[in-house]
Amino acid sequence: MEDLRVPAGPGIPIGLVVPAADLTEQFSRSSGPGGQHVNTSDSRVQLSVDLGASTALTETQRSRVIERLSARLAGTVLTVSSEGQRSQLRNRNAARQRLAEILREALAPPVERRATKPSRNSRRRRVRAERRRSEIKQNRKRPRLD
Repeated sequence: MEDLRVPAGPGIPIGLVVPAADLTEQFSRSSGPGGQHVNTSDSRVQLSVDLGASTALTETQRSRVIERLSARLAGTVLTVSSEGQRSQLRNRNAARQRLAEILREALAPPVERRATKPSRNSRRRRVRAERRRSEIKQNRKRPRLD
């Protein structure tokens, strides 16, 4: 098995390489395409990486990934499975790509929101719409007898 290369992106400007020793592959029978062939071959791939013990991540990256992917993790282990293809090799490649993409997205730093205020024109439009609505509601009342 080869090292997993995560392409460069926000939070990882030079990319990331997860050593093959940190990855675990398991193969099993797939329920995906393949007809009768599927009943006899182990084409489904489960690729796992223990994020808590991975040597590829810094402490900051590790805490960010574990926090962001907490719903997908079993302890600190992230598992991705692939059974969409007939061949084991294609499923292995698909699982590796998916795992790399998940890690790349999870490592991106959070985007801070910039505080903005409504424009003068948008405030005018809002007040004009409120007045119009108020007028419509006032016209629903019974007319006063003077």
